[in-house]
Amino acid sequence: MICQLSRTETHPSTRISCALQKAESCEANSSHFIPGVDKSHMMERRTFLSLSLPAMATASLALAGPSGPEPLSAEAALWKLKVGNKRFVTSKPQHPHQETSLRVRLSSGQHPFAAILSCADSRVPPELLFDEGLGDLFVVRVAGNVVDDAIVGSLEYGAHHLEIPLIVVLGHTSCGAVTAAVKGGDVEDHVKNLIDAIHPTVEKARTMPGDLTANTVRVNVIQSVEALRHSTPTLAHRIAEQKLKIVGAIYDLNTGEVKWLDKSPTS
Repeated sequence: MICQLSRTETHPSTRISCALQKAESCEANSSHFIPGVDKSHMMERRTFLSLSLPAMATASLALAGPSGPEPLSAEAALWKLKVGNKRFVTSKPQHPHQETSLRVRLSSGQHPFAAILSCADSRVPPELLFDEGLGDLFVVRVAGNVVDDAIVGSLEYGAHHLEIPLIVVLGHTSCGAVTAAVKGGDVEDHVKNLIDAIHPTVEKARTMPGDLTANTVRVNVIQSVEALRHSTPTLAHRIAEQKLKIVGAIYDLNTGEVKWLDKSPTS
C-alpha cells in the first residue's frame, strides 16, 4: 500500500519516505507499460528517479528543523544504501553532504539514517561505497566485522539514542582476518583474540560445498547479524517494537557491488 500525505504534512523526511515507496511500487510493476509509450523512455525515467530521489532526500533532510529530521523507515534507509552503491559501482557518485555549512550544522548533533558494522580493511570505506557524506552513516569498524561488547555498545547507542532504524553488517571478499582464520597456525599478540572469534564460523563453513574462505565470509556475516538480533536488552527489544531491522551484506572488492544476504530487512 502506497502512503498518502495530507496537505498539512510538510516534514521533508516523511515526504521523501513516501516518494521512495512510490518509486519502489513503480519498479515492482514495471512490466505494465502504458500503451503507446516507448519502453526505453520509461526505463530512462525509472533510472532518473533511482538516481535523483536520494539527492532530493539528502537536500530536503539537510533543510530540516534544528531538532533534526524524522528517522527514515528501515526500508527507505536500505533503499538509499542500495541506490548509493549503484552510483558508486557505475562511477556516478554524487559525494553528498561535504559542504562547509553542513559540517558546521552537524557540530550541534547527528542524525544518521543507518549504522554499518564493517571490516577495518582500508579497501572497504562505507561512506564511499554507499556514496554518502557527513552525518549520514554511523560506522563501526573492526577487522573481520566481529561482534563483542564494545561493538554491541556502540550499535546500541546508535539504535537507541540516535534512533537509527537500520543496522548493516558488512563483510567483504578476500577478507584478511577471515583468510587468517581459515589458514590457522600460530597468531601472536591480541590478533589471536580476533582470529579466535572467527574460528567457529570456519568450522561451520567446512560443512558447506564451495570455496572455504568465501563461505566463511558469508557465515561470519550471518552469525554477526544473528548475534546482534538476539542482543538483549536494547537491540532485541527495538526489533520486537519494529523500530530496528538488522541485515547482512558482502562487498565485492573487484566489482564494487554490495550483495545483500537478505532480500528485505524482515528481522
